[in-house]
Amino acid sequence: MATLPFKRICVFCGSRHGARPDYAAAAEALGRTLAADGIELVYGGGNVGLMGVVADACLAAGGSVTGVIPQALKDWEVAHEGLTRLEVVDSMHTRKARMAELADGFIALPGGLGTFEELFEILTWAQLGFHRKPVALLDVAGYYAPMRQMMAAGVSEGFMKPQNAERLLIEASIPALLRAMAAYVAPHTDARIDNTDQL
Repeated sequence: MATLPFKRICVFCGSRHGARPDYAAAAEALGRTLAADGIELVYGGGNVGLMGVVADACLAAGGSVTGVIPQALKDWEVAHEGLTRLEVVDSMHTRKARMAELADGFIALPGGLGTFEELFEILTWAQLGFHRKPVALLDVAGYYAPMRQMMAAGVSEGFMKPQNAERLLIEASIPALLRAMAAYVAPHTDARIDNTDQL
């Protein structure tokens, strides 16, 4: 078992499986890896898509899983009822804040609008100095290549400072991603100077 400086990692991922089997395979591998490393999985509490895959894989490997889901989604019967712990909250905003509070770091797997939104919000919070936790992207089968290009364009076109783009750790393999997260040291943030990207 690897020794990593995390008790809990939050995973953002799709509520669908996606078009390639690589995506579910990566979610399953991540769930197993977290369990093997003694890291609790924190995620959005669903039983569908990659959300269900990563949670089931972690549980099957003997890991601990906390899900955080809004009451509205639980009412739609998409909540995973077999988790170690399921927290039901009042809104999507509360869900994100609670997952951020619980986690020592964040990983985004492939997903859609919700995954993009969660990833960029938590990355923006890092830029603003609201937290100093690693934010990472597992780029499965090149899914996030267009996003990487967009980030580079944000820098080259003057809308983003290079140091803020570099806050997002990107790797194509789980071991490399976890190593990068373990080695991450948050850059100094001066909200009066560094965060003009947001103004």
